[in-house]
Amino acid sequence: MTELDFHACVLANRFNKELLERLSALGLNQCYLTAGCLFQTIWNLRSGRTPDWGIKDYDVFYFDDRDLSWEAENRVIQQVSEKAADLNVQIEIKNQARVHLWYRQRFGGTYPQLNSTRSGINRYLISCTCVGIDVRTGELYAPNGLDDLTSGLLRPNPLNPNPDLFQQKADSYQQRWPWLEIVR
Repeated sequence: MTELDFHACVLANRFNKELLERLSALGLNQCYLTAGCLFQTIWNLRSGRTPDWGIKDYDVFYFDDRDLSWEAENRVIQQVSEKAADLNVQIEIKNQARVHLWYRQRFGGTYPQLNSTRSGINRYLISCTCVGIDVRTGELYAPNGLDDLTSGLLRPNPLNPNPDLFQQKADSYQQRWPWLEIVR
């Protein structure tokens, strides 16, 4: 799959298309549409399903290390929620500069302090799911390429070695898209 093909597939999901357009107007630093709303759209199309089938949320990452308070992140969450209220989809907004502050409580283990949004995308549990689209430029960020994503190969990400969480997530994906293959 080429980058052009990836974009065409992702934009077949009307929510991805709308969010990319609306988020670009907010001027958030290093803002990316990322995660399941992208790769699950690809898997849905390959499976003959509607592009938005089973996508529970739409992830938006940005990076702002000037204010690491929950209140600052919550203001962005409210801003995005207002901008996309009519879409009636769940949107998860995360300031990647803050993840290290809450990760242990939510998932256990440690998490390094990140220095960019891309650093957060790099750390997804499953290598092929490390994808994002810069909402300002439309540039695809896929540090591990697109081959495993389009082939349906789920491999642990060596940058986030957590076998139990990997297995849970991979099993969840395989239940929804049975043709996916878990590779260790």
